[in-house]
Amino acid sequence: MGLPVSVALRGRHAGDGRALTAWALARAELDAADAMFSRHRDDSWVTLLNRGLVDLADAPALAREVLALAEDARLASGGAFDVRRRDAAGRMALDTDGVVKGWAVQRAAAHLQALPGTDVCLGGGGDLVCWTADPDGEPWQIGIEDPHDPTSLVARVPVRRGGVATSGTAHRGDHVVDGRTGRAPADVASVTVLAPDLVGADIDATAAFARGADAAAWLRLRPGRGGLVVWTDGRTETV
Repeated sequence: MGLPVSVALRGRHAGDGRALTAWALARAELDAADAMFSRHRDDSWVTLLNRGLVDLADAPALAREVLALAEDARLASGGAFDVRRRDAAGRMALDTDGVVKGWAVQRAAAHLQALPGTDVCLGGGGDLVCWTADPDGEPWQIGIEDPHDPTSLVARVPVRRGGVATSGTAHRGDHVVDGRTGRAPADVASVTVLAPDLVGADIDATAAFARGADAAAWLRLRPGRGGLVVWTDGRTETV
């Protein structure tokens, strides 16, 4: 899916053979997600579906799981989050990136989290799964990038167990649109969400960003979430 992926380990198995085996399994999870959902591959299930070469009714189990998450997000966001897009020819097409990245990284992280006595921070495209083997152990320190100046931070947050995801325009431009209007939001520069897992953090960061002016208000209604909204005028708002 064109994502940089990084891993940091601390503790008993950091850098040993058991860690390398877990990392190989994690990469296999990411490769499988790429093979099924990447819009940049001619042979992926999503590409074949968008070209009319496979039927949605015959979707494999993992695709059905992702589409169910997407539908839940569409309903929860009032339609702002929607994986259905119009392609250049005006045909309806699926773009599952807003679900798959967090979903795939969370699945991959499970192999590393199984390492006894080992802390894990697995990142995909800037979104992170953080895990400390001891729930009260030393937290990972996560920096939240300033979307107006990506060389600096607007905040730093300690995370022991959970997901951290950011949606914004700093690196990919106006790639997130409001599913209700088809237009990119104009009021918000970035939304960072902290949640118990990266699946929820990633989806809600994208959905809140898509909602634009009421990003913070909507995010406050989401159970078990926290985060930071950076507005286009430079203001920040903690949720």
